[in-house]
Amino acid sequence: MECLLRLQDGVNGVVANHLTGSVLITFQAGGRESLLSAVSLLDRSYLDGEPLTDCRDEPGIITSAIVLFGRSAINLLLPFALRVTINLIRFMPFLFRGLKSLIARRLDVSVLDASAIGVSIFFGDYTTASTIMTLLTFGEVLENWTRERSRRRLAEGLASNESFFWVERDGVQTRIAASELAIGDDVVVRAGSVIPIDGTIVRGDADVNQAVMTGEPLPIHRYPGTSVFAGTFVEDGELLIRTTAYNSDTRINRIIKMIDESEGMKAEIQGRAEKLSDAIVPCSFILAGLVYLVSGDVRKATSVLLVDYSCAIKLSTPLAILSAMREGTRHGIVAKGGRILEKIAEADTIVFDKTGTLSVASPTVADVIPFSGYTRKQVLRTSACLEEHFPHSIARAVVRRAEDENLKHREDHAEVEYAVAHGIVSHIRGKRVIIGSDHFVLDDEHTPVTDEQSAEIERLPRRYSHLYLAVGGELAGVICIEDPLREEARRVINELREEGIERVVMLTGDNRGTAEHAAEELGIDHFEARLLPERKTAYIQKLRGEGASVMMIGDGINDSPALSVADVGIAMKESADIAREVSDVILTHNSLDSIVTARKLSTGVMRRIQGNYTFIVAVNSVLLTLGLLGAITPATSALLHNASTIGASVRSMRPLLSEAAGERGAQE
Repeated sequence: MECLLRLQDGVNGVVANHLTGSVLITFQAGGRESLLSAVSLLDRSYLDGEPLTDCRDEPGIITSAIVLFGRSAINLLLPFALRVTINLIRFMPFLFRGLKSLIARRLDVSVLDASAIGVSIFFGDYTTASTIMTLLTFGEVLENWTRERSRRRLAEGLASNESFFWVERDGVQTRIAASELAIGDDVVVRAGSVIPIDGTIVRGDADVNQAVMTGEPLPIHRYPGTSVFAGTFVEDGELLIRTTAYNSDTRINRIIKMIDESEGMKAEIQGRAEKLSDAIVPCSFILAGLVYLVSGDVRKATSVLLVDYSCAIKLSTPLAILSAMREGTRHGIVAKGGRILEKIAEADTIVFDKTGTLSVASPTVADVIPFSGYTRKQVLRTSACLEEHFPHSIARAVVRRAEDENLKHREDHAEVEYAVAHGIVSHIRGKRVIIGSDHFVLDDEHTPVTDEQSAEIERLPRRYSHLYLAVGGELAGVICIEDPLREEARRVINELREEGIERVVMLTGDNRGTAEHAAEELGIDHFEARLLPERKTAYIQKLRGEGASVMMIGDGINDSPALSVADVGIAMKESADIAREVSDVILTHNSLDSIVTARKLSTGVMRRIQGNYTFIVAVNSVLLTLGLLGAITPATSALLHNASTIGASVRSMRPLLSEAAGERGAQE
């Protein structure tokens, strides 16, 4: 559909939205009527016709190999004249690619391939020419097949499904399943959340990041009467949006766009390999010319053209990167490009958030301490009434405890406001109610605390995190959150050290006592407590300024700025939408073990690429020497060279993690 619409006069761009089944078209003034006329023709029968671009599924690699090599074998049985004709026809695409490079003043692999095939045909060595073309074609098929499989794996890794929405009906906010959403429903979307529908704003104003749709990096201020699109997200503010389009059957998340961008985020080592491979090509021509001048033997000169280092280097490196990305998705690691794998391998410092990252994703309420004449049930009921509107692990713990104690509550509060990394503000029966950290409730909001209340809070176990509730300017109570550390956390930190991580840091907005307890339990080198988002960001910038290569792991809205400035940002499975958006890696398994796996995968693929270099240089140097000595014919040289290229490519596709496990087993 995108391809067809882009062909229309005056169309500047087309984006098909997977979430809603709608299409965004930008076009020049005056073209609306003709464009609508073209759109009206796009029924299913028309779209099911012959595709305009190469968007069919790639055939299986084994089928492709059988077809290609089968054709090559059959060619040997055909009459000579027919073989010549077939080879000339097959040579045309290679010739055109080579000429295109020469016209663009590039002396690259395409020119080398065309020259080698052309020389073989010129001297009547059609078997060699056919062999070269078959192997080069198979190499292209192999690369395309691997890339397509990698793209599909990434798509599977990024697929997600919204489980519920908040909608407002008859003035009351209600949580409903995604499958129950209907056109015309008013959906509540708060800061840090992705907008799941196309719609028109009924109430509220917010800064909306529309980069996924328009490419604009800066957020756009949206207000009542303006439209918003599915897949964009709210950076600040809150909106009530009347649904105009929603497809409840869609499973692909808005980050699906990242799949197309991931191949553009090449690893530096891949870029260096491509530059090196093209730089070697002139050397091959110079050496071939020198051999001919010295020996006068065209066959020896041809053997130099048929053996080059660049082809294998240029093919095996991106295959290794793509295969590693594909393997990562099978282990719950979705990296947004090959460059990220290289950055993970280079990292020497790792920074953890605490809540939901080093601690379990489902904390529990350990105790409720009421103050100022409020009862324990009143504190818990009021807190749950506010917290249920926000998808955070601590909020879910409060709501879950209220449900377990069968504490029912009505939605009798006013509109709730969420202050990032601070807490929630609302009004109940005319009184201002706030819930959040001590920094927010006590310091920012200046809620008074008596000496007796302070002493009671000080006596609480330091492993607890605290939520403070204030009603009408008085401290109503403190909710103690027990946030157990993940069982695997200490082991993972030790394994990361074994994998070359030199420094482990924890940054948290939690109180110092809780942070210190966690750091001691896990053997963390350094920690910072009671940090706001800007201070987390500043700390990571400070580390990078000192020369550290930093990986940051987090899950909350307040972690997003820090994730975006780290060399590598990693979002946990249960992360907020905005954290997933800005991160370089998304974990789809709810375990810290995936971080160790990502490190092993990244260092493994870098070692494999270096190993490929050694293998390619060694094998091709031997073949080049044998060709110059006349020990092998150009046909044999071409066969062995291309076989080594395919060998390096196949090696690049082998699983890295199982190989690493096998090596560890052998050592043990």
